[in-house]
Amino acid sequence: MRIKLDENLSRHLKGTLTAIGHDVETAADEGLLSQPDSEVAAAAKREDRVIFTLDLDFADVRRFPPGEHPGVVLSRPPTFGPLTVNKFIERFAQQADLDELAGALAIVEPHRVRIRRGEPPSDEALGHSHGD
Repeated sequence: MRIKLDENLSRHLKGTLTAIGHDVETAADEGLLSQPDSEVAAAAKREDRVIFTLDLDFADVRRFPPGEHPGVVLSRPPTFGPLTVNKFIERFAQQADLDELAGALAIVEPHRVRIRRGEPPSDEALGHSHGD
């Protein structure tokens, strides 16, 4: 999977996630530190990268509607110490089928993962009328 690590995650995760087979870039790699979330999201969309983050703003489905971006993985570890966060994300990345999260918002908690996918297109958007 192609991943973009948001600036609130340790750059050390890049090596770990790369070692398990992911293509990883960080916000810092691309000069996106201190940039608005919308800039980080736009860069991720251009590069077809799923954003891994701790930033609750990315869970706002009005700003970042599922299905309109490559995906967001919002981690909610039990504590926010750097080692705990890194281990939490590493474990999730090793155990989950990340390809299933493409285009979705995934909220990863210690004992569950909540996934919100985009709304399926309406019949009108598909060009079907109700009389077909």
